[in-house]
Amino acid sequence: MQVYHLDLHELPLFQGVPAAEVEQFIAATGAKIKRVSRGARILEAYEENHNIGVIVEGEAQVLAEDRFGNENVSHNLERGEMLGSTSAIMPQIPYDMAIEALTDVLVLWIPYQSLLTAGPKLGHTHGLVMKNLLEAFCRKNVLMMQKIKILSQKTLRERLILYLLYKEQRQGKARVQVPGRVQLAKELECNRSALTREISSMQTEGLLHTGEDWMELDAVKIAAMD
Repeated sequence: MQVYHLDLHELPLFQGVPAAEVEQFIAATGAKIKRVSRGARILEAYEENHNIGVIVEGEAQVLAEDRFGNENVSHNLERGEMLGSTSAIMPQIPYDMAIEALTDVLVLWIPYQSLLTAGPKLGHTHGLVMKNLLEAFCRKNVLMMQKIKILSQKTLRERLILYLLYKEQRQGKARVQVPGRVQLAKELECNRSALTREISSMQTEGLLHTGEDWMELDAVKIAAMD
């Protein structure tokens, strides 16, 4: 697949790397771009994997599998976010997360071993990519901590408010894009009917404004709750 039209240099992994050097990186590491259809698994839990993936287009979700084989939504992945890094870097540790495509997805797969040995070929570019890779790992840890904080809230209302506040931080605006009610209920680990009632109640109280695919907290009224 031709990659020049995908603006790969705009991905966080290639921040500071000119487009031409991104092409050189692709060639030097043997990275490939593959398409995954909506609803298909990009990675299965416990699957052997030797590549670090980067979402180029589309959206996916991370599913955590418990000891009984049940799956819960951990978090979503959008353009620029990485997947498969844990199983690629530490294959000796069983990785119980699956990745499922929520839309048609393009994934850039970078062989981990090639990434490690490509330094002499790529010079400064390799250093930039490794720096960006470490920053991405840190962002991933932040998302996991945020997930823990959301689910530790005592009430569903508090979960939803904190979830939306984190969305505001990441999207940089008050009116944030959100998934459908079924998906949102999975992310908040609650009953869909209970979530619908809570959203309706918050709308009635003027705490929340919603559209088909967006939500916006009333900052003044939310602040007054503290």
